[in-house]
Order: sequence, then structure tokens, then C-alpha cells
Amino acid sequence: MVHEFLAGGAGGGNDPIFALNAEAQRRRAAGESILNATLGTLLRDDGSLFVLPSVVRAMNEVPAEVAAAYAPIAGDEPFTRAVRSDLLRASPWIDSSLAVATPGGSGALHLALTTFLERGQAAVVPEFHWGPYATMASHADRRLSTFRMFAADGRFDLESYERGLAACIAEQGRALAILNFPCNNPTGYSLDRDEWRDVASITAEAGRRAPVSLMIDYAYARFAADDREDWLEDVRNELEDALLLVAWSGSKSFLQYGARIGALVAVHRDDEFLRKAHDALSFACRGTWSNCNRRGLLAIAGILGDPAARDRVRGERAEAVATLMERVAAFRTASHGSQLRYPRYEGGFFVSVFSQEAQAVASRLRELGVFVVPMAGAVRVALCSTPVGEVPRLVDALVDTVE
Repeated sequence: MVHEFLAGGAGGGNDPIFALNAEAQRRRAAGESILNATLGTLLRDDGSLFVLPSVVRAMNEVPAEVAAAYAPIAGDEPFTRAVRSDLLRASPWIDSSLAVATPGGSGALHLALTTFLERGQAAVVPEFHWGPYATMASHADRRLSTFRMFAADGRFDLESYERGLAACIAEQGRALAILNFPCNNPTGYSLDRDEWRDVASITAEAGRRAPVSLMIDYAYARFAADDREDWLEDVRNELEDALLLVAWSGSKSFLQYGARIGALVAVHRDDEFLRKAHDALSFACRGTWSNCNRRGLLAIAGILGDPAARDRVRGERAEAVATLMERVAAFRTASHGSQLRYPRYEGGFFVSVFSQEAQAVASRLRELGVFVVPMAGAVRVALCSTPVGEVPRLVDALVDTVE
């Protein structure tokens, strides 16, 4: 029997988001009018994939014989240097940082889970988080420990975050927190400056009691309404006694999902720690995926290292952000006056509508030809793939089913 060859911990079945997307595509191909708000890919209003021409050109300009060669295990040095510069800008912390290449932001998350937690230990995440976090943790023999994301006033629940860190420290002597901001997947929520400062202060206090790492999943940050870097200054100023990690996603930022371009960036004041961490992360890269996509690494390094190319890409990305914000505005307008409840939403690929019957809501929506992703306590709506003209239909369907 085939199953006899599988290890006991092997999972099964398709990812639920991709399964919903496949059903939506089948029904559309059969002639139904389908509104598919499942996948986190940015589409133009005509349904075509949004790509950045300058990025495509840079990918095509990498010589074939260079692209075909192995990349260094931790990534080409121009790429890792460019990523650190892109993230940290002119900050003095750039000299207190390292970066290793990963296959997308997912690879960075995997490295964080397996390098900064022991087997059986748990990462601290908010209750509303990207579903594959749990898949990655389970596959690596780690776990997730969730805390309540929103307080009664609708803001980030700092007290619950603090309790979550304390509980993990008490249980396992260390903590790794994973926060996906700005533009949280699945809610679209972004921390404001006060919330960033408070998160950093709480993390720093925990870091004085035990080894604590704060991982920022930065996947959607370049699609925020306001591409500001204030958060980094607020966080780094506080984190003298904790490790700052960032999952940097070129796959998202440059709209090249299939190229799998990413990096794990670590910031710490101790040079010796950074050297040891780089060795450990490189070892993990070799033992997991070996090398990353060299064409993608070199193309993105070239863009980030050339001010003119970088500006062209920013201009092209600005069009994508404007498209998203038009849909955000349409969603707010269409839902105004309804009883739909959703978090503060200022940009990004997704918004979540709260419901304690999310599975039933998603099922009723599918009957109407509207596909969203159900979660515990909410349904995730991918405005990134919803044409602006379809937003009223989407909201009407949500109002009819959620209320």
C-alpha cells in the first residue's frame, strides 16, 4: 500500500486556499459568473496578472549561462547586501545585520521556526494569521501558540501579546513571535506608530528575561497605503535585548510569485552572535533547499543597486498600489451603513469580515458564485484579485450572508 511508505507525521490533501481557487476556476470554465476572492495574487481589473515591466526586463537580461549556474548557498552577496539596504535604508543598524537568501518569504519563516525554536516548541502568533504558518510549524515539528489579536476597542491587543510571550517563556525558556505587519494577512490591519512602540517595548522586556526573537513577516509592506519605515526605527530603538528578524519577500514586493525570491534578515547588536547565526542559517539553507533561484536573485539585486531602475520599479508598483486603494475605497463605500465588521484597513491584499459562522458564510457565498476563505472567526476577502467593478457585488453578498 502506498500509505505504508509515508512517515507518521505526513499530512495530506491540497492547501484549502488553492482548493477553493481550483473549484472557482472549474465553475467559471463551465460558464458560471464567479467572483473569486481567494488567492493572494494581484490582478488587474481585466483579470490579467499584475506584473512590473521593469522587473520582467531585468529577469530577462540576466545572461543565460549566469542564471543557470548555482547561486551561493546563502545567496549572492550583491543580493543580500541590497536586501539589507532596501529594508534598513540609511539606518546605522545595517552594519548590525545579516541576510540569507530564501525561496520567498516562506523560506524565511521556515528558517526562523527551525533555527530559533527547538523541536516541540511553539511560536507566538495572533489568532488571525496566514494559515500556512501552522503547516510550516507542524512539518518542522514545531507548534503555534495564539493570542487574541484585537482588544475591545478594535486595536491590537497588547496585553494579550504580552501574556502570549510570557506563557511561552515560562513553558519553553524562549520565545519566537511572528507578526505580519504592515498589511496583515488575512485582516489588512497595520500597526500605527504607538502600537509599534508598545510591541517593541513588550518584546524588549521579555528579552531581558529569556532569549526572544521578533519576526516581522514583511510580505505585503510595499502595498501599504503609506510606504513608511517609521516602524523600524521604533522597533530597533527598543530591541537591545531581543533579536529582530524580518521575512523579506521579493516574490510579493516585485510581483514575481513564481520566482521565489526572498530573504531572512536578522538585526542584532552583537557581531559574534550575527556570525554564528549566519553560519547556522547557511547550514539550514544547505540542508533544506540548497540554493535559491539565481536569475531572480541577480535581477532583484540589479534593480535595488541601480537608483534609476529602483525608481522605475517604484513607479510601476505605485500603479499597483493605486489599484488596490481604489478597491479599498470601493469596499468601504459599499459596506458603509451595513453591519459588516472588519478591522482597520488601510491597504494590502486582504481584508477580513468577522463572523462566528465563517464556514457556513463561505459555503452560502459559494452558492452565489462568490469565493472567499473561511477562518476561525472571519472570512478572508482577497481584494487583490477582485475587480473594482465587482466590489459592490462582493459586499452585497457578504451583507446578505453575514448579517
